[in-house]
Amino acid sequence: MQPLATDASLADLQRYVAEMETERGFTDRTVHDQTWRLMEEAGELARAVRKNNGQRTLTGELVGSVDEELVDLLIFACSIANRLDIDLTDAIRAKETLNETRTWPGTHQPTPVAVP
Repeated sequence: MQPLATDASLADLQRYVAEMETERGFTDRTVHDQTWRLMEEAGELARAVRKNNGQRTLTGELVGSVDEELVDLLIFACSIANRLDIDLTDAIRAKETLNETRTWPGTHQPTPVAVP
């Protein structure tokens, strides 16, 4: 399998994950399976962040780095999206269009200026 290009887009990453799963024999995993794995990785990210902040971890616990755990989450997110035929680039654009209509707690929304 070719390595992911240094200038890869999100669409490239989704294709890469699909190829990687085929090569490694993971295509039989369901959306449910992959979602639970994503949640497990979220817990591993939390432990890595604690370790990175100098907080205590369980003695003898193998804790990955924050960057490794973030990558695992991204891979599983792509895996789930691929199974559901979701283009994450389009999904981000649509979600951000929705987010632009929201008011976020603790932020100021610019006052509209009347144009004569």
